[in-house]
Amino acid sequence: MALSRLTLNNFRNHAALEIRPHAQFLALHGTNGAGKTNILEAVSLLVPGRGLRRAAMSDLVRNGGSGGFAIVAEVGGNVIGTGVSAEQPERRKVRVNESNATINSLAEWLSVIWLTPAMDRLFADGAAARRRFLDRLVLAINPGHARHSSRYEKAMQQRNRLLAGGVAADPLWLDALEAQMAESGNAIQAARASVVEALSDQLLKTPSGPFATPQIKLVDKVAAADDDLASAWRKGRSRDAAAGRTLLGPHRADLEVLHSASGQVAEQCSTGEQKALLLSLILAHAALVSVQRDAPPILLLDEVAAHLDPARRAALFGLLANTGAQVWMTGTEPELFNGIGASAQLLPIGQI
Repeated sequence: MALSRLTLNNFRNHAALEIRPHAQFLALHGTNGAGKTNILEAVSLLVPGRGLRRAAMSDLVRNGGSGGFAIVAEVGGNVIGTGVSAEQPERRKVRVNESNATINSLAEWLSVIWLTPAMDRLFADGAAARRRFLDRLVLAINPGHARHSSRYEKAMQQRNRLLAGGVAADPLWLDALEAQMAESGNAIQAARASVVEALSDQLLKTPSGPFATPQIKLVDKVAAADDDLASAWRKGRSRDAAAGRTLLGPHRADLEVLHSASGQVAEQCSTGEQKALLLSLILAHAALVSVQRDAPPILLLDEVAAHLDPARRAALFGLLANTGAQVWMTGTEPELFNGIGASAQLLPIGQI
């Protein structure tokens, strides 16, 4: 799973840009505002979801451009692309080998995981951010997770609207929605549990190194007492109607991360320790993807090298090389990537 070509048209600040990777590491360097992170964001939109910035589609269109944007990539001899038109700037379209496709189908072609400066607050932020991170890890291994997540979310939104209406909702309609939620919800829970268990085993096999080793646990903070989601939702309709939302289910799960050496929960660790825990998770997950999908993922690392001392930077480059993943990294100075060696393709952004 590596891109052999990436083409951007009217995306963010890039009117037209083509990159043809020929090395494991793509080191994008340039001044602040040159558009380095924008390139990582484009790659992140080649899988289901809203990308690494979670931006609205209309915000991705270049100012002064045509009103739409296009991202096209070649991977394994196939051509995949996504973008919006000027006529419908919020409606994202996907094409695979010149045929229309669904957004969720992108997960079948690529596994992409990213680490950005904004994620430094992942452990301090609420459960929703950690849940999105976990689902990104799950999606990289289980492409069907996107479809189940989408079906669950849509059915839950319909249920919430019915319960919030001024008149009593049709019980049979609610039964049908809750049955659909339960089918997708059980699949979501099973996929998350499977990945957390496999990733925990992978972390146990990982030799101790320069980065803190985490322990992870899937936490269902508001679980159904009898483990029957449909029954729990049916019994809780009055409560959920009063609250204006569905109070239990997979959308309330959390990822608990502990520092193995100290036993502290991640949110109580120092900023440096939290960064190290995240790096360890990303590296272990890359190894897991390689085994379970028979190909390493694509890793997007935004401004990671700048926050490490030279020794840890060199150690990180070595660990990344061992994953076999195609790694897209950003930094303001090319010297930040000196430790990578011949496996680095240096790309001066703003001068291409």
